[in-house]
Amino acid sequence: MPSYARDKLKNFQKKLGLYFFDPTLLRQALTHSSYAYEHPDESPRDNEVLEFLGDSVLGLIVADYFYHLYPESSEGDLSKYKSLAVSTEFLAHLARKIGLNNFLFLGKGEEKSGGRKKKTILAGAFEALVGAIYLDRGFEEARAFLFRLLRLFFKERTSPPRLINNYKSALQEYFQKANLPPPRYRTVKESGPNHEKSFLVEVCLDNIPLARASGSSKKEAEQKAAEKALQGLLGKKMRHLLGKSFILENED
Repeated sequence: MPSYARDKLKNFQKKLGLYFFDPTLLRQALTHSSYAYEHPDESPRDNEVLEFLGDSVLGLIVADYFYHLYPESSEGDLSKYKSLAVSTEFLAHLARKIGLNNFLFLGKGEEKSGGRKKKTILAGAFEALVGAIYLDRGFEEARAFLFRLLRLFFKERTSPPRLINNYKSALQEYFQKANLPPPRYRTVKESGPNHEKSFLVEVCLDNIPLARASGSSKKEAEQKAAEKALQGLLGKKMRHLLGKSFILENED
């Protein structure tokens, strides 16, 4: 293994606070196929097989985490939490959280095209890392590693919060429970050339404007406007996670 690779692995392990018995497993987890193809002299294995393994290990640990965190939740609610926690968006976020993006081995072409920012590459490498930890340190160490990260986003409560993935649906549900008419959306302004349109949309209660937002499509603008309206109505009870997902905190 080249000295620069050993130094990179040493620094990443120090950052993680987790040291491998077999550092070649960590190197494999961090090696994208583009790097392995461009460096046959080093004979590195890419991370695709570890990604396959890590995907299964990750799924089991995430399911275990939510099962014990929210024991009174329904299967449907637990599935929603798991779906978010194993999504490409969330795993890429975790990868950036631990600085994994800075330690990837990428080919020159992938490096130039912004591979360190690509969600699919980051999520895949994170799954591979979980697989490598499982093989090197065992299931309990992989479980402890993931639990530490999951606790940053999903904390123990006396009753579980609600996870909602669609702002428009959440706003409509909020209005229904308050015996209010459904929210109405109207396009205030449409601008830009056909290939780069921008829409300004307003969401209203009857004729009372609640929020405005812009987007590259009417659908996107409506979601953003609904999000702003919910933030105004719910305040601190709504905690944003990623993308279109947020947690509506219960009052315990």
